[in-house]
Amino acid sequence: MEYWERIKALREDRDLTQKNICVHLNIAQNTYSQYENGKREIPISILIKLCLYFNVSSDYILGLSDKK
Repeated sequence: MEYWERIKALREDRDLTQKNICVHLNIAQNTYSQYENGKREIPISILIKLCLYFNVSSDYILGLSDKK
C-alpha cells in the first residue's frame, strides 16, 4: 500500500474529513488532497504531524511496516 493510500485510510477510519486534518496541519485542503492522491510528496514536517495525530509510526505511513 502506498503512503497516500495509508493516510487516506487512516483519515477515513476515523470518520474525518480532509478539512479536519488540514486545520490540524495548518495547510490548505488542496495541498492535503494532493498528498492523498499521490500528486505531491509529503514533507517530513507534515509526516511527523500526521504520525503524532494518528498515533502511528512513520514506517507504517510509508508502507515499510504493517505495524501501526
